Amino acid sequence: MDYIIIVAGGKGLRMGSDIPKQFLPIGGKPVLMRTLERFREYSAELQIILVLPEAQQEYWYQLCKEYHFDVEYTLANGGQTRFHSVQNGLAKVPDDAQGVVGVHDGVRPFPSIEVIKNCYETARTKKAVIPVIPVVETVRQLISNGQQDLRTNDQEKSCSPVVRCQKNSKTVPRDQYRLVQTPQTFDIQLLKAANRQPYNDGFTDDASVVESYGYEITLVEGNRENIKITTPYDMKIAEVLI
Repeated sequence: MDYIIIVAGGKGLRMGSDIPKQFLPIGGKPVLMRTLERFREYSAELQIILVLPEAQQEYWYQLCKEYHFDVEYTLANGGQTRFHSVQNGLAKVPDDAQGVVGVHDGVRPFPSIEVIKNCYETARTKKAVIPVIPVVETVRQLISNGQQDLRTNDQEKSCSPVVRCQKNSKTVPRDQYRLVQTPQTFDIQLLKAANRQPYNDGFTDDASVVESYGYEITLVEGNRENIKITTPYDMKIAEVLI
């Protein structure tokens, strides 16, 4: 049996809203509902686990009633970090379960069905799979040399407000980089074992947790529409995509 853990713990700070971003409407329906519906569209048998902070759950229930939302899911409490939230979601998966478990950002409502399917099917043999897309813009790497900035006020005034006299950076080949998306899919037993590791700040996503455990990550092609809604600009893009 396959599972998807949908993690939605945002507070909406970068959105400039009192309402957490996962609850904001796009096309007349909250973002999080659209995300759950997308995975139900992929599979009627997929077991959905929604991870929400306890403080947000009552509001979510009110939204479900208001929008007559009837997608079945299991609820888990959010944790202190994403790592701990995923741990709480994994606890809802039986310890002896076999199959694939995905982890997905609640504010990514547009993963294509083809990408979801490819992630799950590839993970059946490769065990750890993430969708990625190419970097299309030029990328510069900031170089920290530990030296003190010795510019004078006159030098500072002569610099462009945009450039800021930045000398310690270099262009890097963009074809060597990829932007990471979700769902990230794993063999259930592998992700459970990896998540028993002590937490560290290097765990930026679930792939980094599994990689730290010593397992190689397989990349598959994502879809560019699979944006993570974080800012008001993202909301405008989401409305267009809807």
